Amino acid sequence: MAATTDFVAAQAANRRKTTLLLIVLTILAATTGYVVGWLLEGEATDQVPRLSQVGLIGALLMAAASIVWSLVSLAFGDSMVLDLAEAKPIEKQDAPQLYNVVEEMSLAAGVPMPRVMVLETETLNALATGTTPERGTIAVTRGLLEKMNRDELQGVVAHEMAHLANLDTRYMVVVGVTVGLIAFVCDLILRGMSWGSSSGGSSSSSDRKGSSGVGLLVILLVVVAILAPIAAYAVQMAVSRQREYLADATSVQFTRNPNGLISALTKLAEAAGPFPGASRATQHLFIVNPVKPMTMKTPAFLATHPDIADRIARLRNLGG
Repeated sequence: MAATTDFVAAQAANRRKTTLLLIVLTILAATTGYVVGWLLEGEATDQVPRLSQVGLIGALLMAAASIVWSLVSLAFGDSMVLDLAEAKPIEKQDAPQLYNVVEEMSLAAGVPMPRVMVLETETLNALATGTTPERGTIAVTRGLLEKMNRDELQGVVAHEMAHLANLDTRYMVVVGVTVGLIAFVCDLILRGMSWGSSSGGSSSSSDRKGSSGVGLLVILLVVVAILAPIAAYAVQMAVSRQREYLADATSVQFTRNPNGLISALTKLAEAAGPFPGASRATQHLFIVNPVKPMTMKTPAFLATHPDIADRIARLRNLGG
């Protein structure tokens, strides 16, 4: 028999990693703000200050923006995600088997019964969202509802219920907002610098000499503007993949049947694909990426999910 997983310890570790990741991303946002302020002060004075007061203000503003946007996402992020995905609420009589499975998995997970919604597309996929288990929602596509048997549907629902129980959905919303903020600000920086370089006039030799230090700051800013969103996104993707592995394993804990999820993932590998409600903003929320299949050849930086074959192999090891 394979060694059993300590799910309580894994879930506690998951929460600690979420807190650490949010701290790292907030520091990264503050660093970006400081460098921007440092550059602005250097350009205004033609000197490179050792400690930039404007930079400190920029750092505080970026950190505050990160925190405020995170709080906003906690309040409204789940509704925004469901609107983007074009999810529609359904009643129990519309899909009695789905409701029955969700009720069973809710009891197994020890979380409140989530809302149940459907995405009107023939492709196969599912997602969960909700910044707390009490506000949880599980949505499946019409194609998944029609083409999967009960065991497969149970495996998918249990996987999504695991995300709610492990508070992954809170992480997915908040971290996505923070990473998006960093990317947005860095994109503005690069666009602004490109516009400034194309519209700037000539300067005197003495001005250029006095601005050599500022030039170094410009180079530093470009480096930060390029690398900051890449670093933030790479960390986000790495943690997302680990959460998918944990949700798969937790699904087996809830169902006591790895074969249901194994069979479901096999079908998902063949029939999942893009649809109007899927986008890069929400791709990490689905059980498999709806925008682009993730394989062993997908660069880690771009991989929102582990390779399905690897996920299936791990599930087989759980039951072996």
